[in-house]
Amino acid sequence: MITAFNHVGISVANLERSIGFYRDLLGMQVIQEVPFEGERYESILGLKGAKGRIAILRIGNLELEFFEFERPVGRPAEPNRPVCDAGIAHFAVQVEDLTGLYARLKAAGVVFHCPPIDFGCAIATYLRDPDGNVIEMLQMPASA
Repeated sequence: MITAFNHVGISVANLERSIGFYRDLLGMQVIQEVPFEGERYESILGLKGAKGRIAILRIGNLELEFFEFERPVGRPAEPNRPVCDAGIAHFAVQVEDLTGLYARLKAAGVVFHCPPIDFGCAIATYLRDPDGNVIEMLQMPASA
């Protein structure tokens, strides 16, 4: 039985670019940066000769673990892959001022699917990180 959610692992093409996006634009904190290689990593990743770098970033109770592979060299992700394709379609984060955050990120060049939309139960939009991964931004209504 699962007892708690721990983290999300994401392979990225450029670790520094991803750290800059998630730290500088989204406000996450870098917790750890380490190189990886050797039998333990080859075993758990299922990749012979695996070598690269890992960065772990955190905000609140969300931790993201980013992998940049030196080897084997991965295939680039389709930056505009549709969310209907099999696999993880997105992860969601809750924000306080979606309108303000949207304006700030849009001015920084972040790609959004659309401006924030009010669904009644929440205001939401999807954006793409530098590798095309989709992040849903949610603003929940104020409690009554």
